[in-house]
Amino acid sequence: MLDFCLYLLYRAGLGILRLFPLAWVFSLGELGGLLARLLSPKYRRLARHNLEIAFGAEKSPREISRLTRRHFRRLGANLLSSVKVGTMPLAAVDARVTLENANFMHEALRAGRGVVVVLNHLGNWELFAQIFSRHFDYTRLSTVFQALSNRLIDADVRRLRARSGVQLFDRRDGFQAAIELLRGGGLVAVLADQHAGDHGLWTPFFGRLASTTPLPAVLAKRTGAAVISGAIFTSGRGRWRMVFTPIFDTKNASIPALTAEANRVIAGQISQAPEDWFWVHNRWKTPRPNFLLPKYKRGVYLPPESILKPF
Repeated sequence: MLDFCLYLLYRAGLGILRLFPLAWVFSLGELGGLLARLLSPKYRRLARHNLEIAFGAEKSPREISRLTRRHFRRLGANLLSSVKVGTMPLAAVDARVTLENANFMHEALRAGRGVVVVLNHLGNWELFAQIFSRHFDYTRLSTVFQALSNRLIDADVRRLRARSGVQLFDRRDGFQAAIELLRGGGLVAVLADQHAGDHGLWTPFFGRLASTTPLPAVLAKRTGAAVISGAIFTSGRGRWRMVFTPIFDTKNASIPALTAEANRVIAGQISQAPEDWFWVHNRWKTPRPNFLLPKYKRGVYLPPESILKPF
């Protein structure tokens, strides 16, 4: 019953957002983000703590405080905008996004090589599913996702993500379908910047060990796919830039080494616009008392010349 009530609220919110221009929704989200900061001391402390881990050595406490405020404002704007763009025609959504370095993607795909796109929660990350098909429609497109706990909202979110022709692979179903798609020269996008729990590889992220999914590296090594990272930066009210990196996998790189490199690339993207990232997630969560015990099968990987920050 609770799921159904939440679904009704969700649908009502969609209906209201349809009535307003995207720029207005963006501004409303900014106000909502500032309000959330005031009403959520737990997440305010978490965001500040995470920002201190990442930038405490280069920013003063006052700068960290200002960045925390900007983060909540930007997060509210992008979250609300991500819901709004799901109600807009795909052409109208595409007009709000500029692409940079898309040639890296085209070169690999047009050569018949599969591509694993390493994504992160920067800016309005839902835009990837909305506009990929408008620029890479000559190949099969897919993303690996984790289902939402509310099955009614999850079904609607899946529908919105898939409306552009992007195929969705549920993590619970395994990865064989994604592997076959990559071997056929397709594209698989994977969000790779969140805490990966007991099954992750512990490798540095902003200089501190973080449990990291090795899935992009595993898919690439099993299929010979290229690995490219994509990030979305906010460039204005209801406007974004989608930026791709050059291919950063190497032929002889191990899965741990490639996973660590993905973390380094993502950290570099976040550093360009730190207010855009999802700092209210506990990325450096350390399980206790089991940290680094044998149950962590993937273990720890430290790239050469790594310097770790103290806990």
